[in-house]
Amino acid sequence: GRICRTPGERGAFKLPVSVGCPYNACAFCDLFKDLRYRELPLEQIEAELARVHDVGGTPERIMLGDGNAFYSSFERLQIIISLIERYLPSCQLISSDASIPSIASKTDEQLAWLAEHRYSLLYIGIESGLDDVLAFMNKDHDNTECRTQIARLHAAGIQYGAHIMTGAAGAGRGIENARAPAALLNETQPVSVCNFSMGVSPTTTLGAWVREGRFIPASREECLEEERCLIELLEVPL
Repeated sequence: GRICRTPGERGAFKLPVSVGCPYNACAFCDLFKDLRYRELPLEQIEAELARVHDVGGTPERIMLGDGNAFYSSFERLQIIISLIERYLPSCQLISSDASIPSIASKTDEQLAWLAEHRYSLLYIGIESGLDDVLAFMNKDHDNTECRTQIARLHAAGIQYGAHIMTGAAGAGRGIENARAPAALLNETQPVSVCNFSMGVSPTTTLGAWVREGRFIPASREECLEEERCLIELLEVPL
């Protein structure tokens, strides 16, 4: 299948709890286009945890995968965490990818419970600080909602890592697309920033728009200028 692991979790044990992406509609993405989102049976998850326990595994970090594990209901996540605590008590931190709507679906009390049980780091696809770019790319949030939900995470004791995309605004808008996410990141203080500089796959909706002339990709040089500007503006203790 398709595996998505953020570089910051390269040493973590990846525990499969779902397959694919529940949203799967971003114009630039084809990572999970050929997969139907589904949650794996709890029995399968428990069997994997038991297997790692039986071979002497003692991971300190566990990343739940794949796509957007935080989309699962709070009750399901509670069960998964209880299984982790039973089989792998060595775990000190649980992380996963998340979307802004999946955070909004949890109450403040639920977020606090997750943080108390070490599910305390989420990786969020911020992509751009420009709302018109997010709308064009068919993201499932705007930046006002992004700020609101990240503030709720911080209040609950959950940190986040930001995924951004230089080049997301297209040709001629690189500096603008650097300044807007820099302001958002400086306000929301992620523990990491990972730049997935935009490449246009011909199999995506965005690829079709490029062929139709609806989107003109930024050049590599402009993306590098955008990234330099972003780094210069960041006030995040990474």
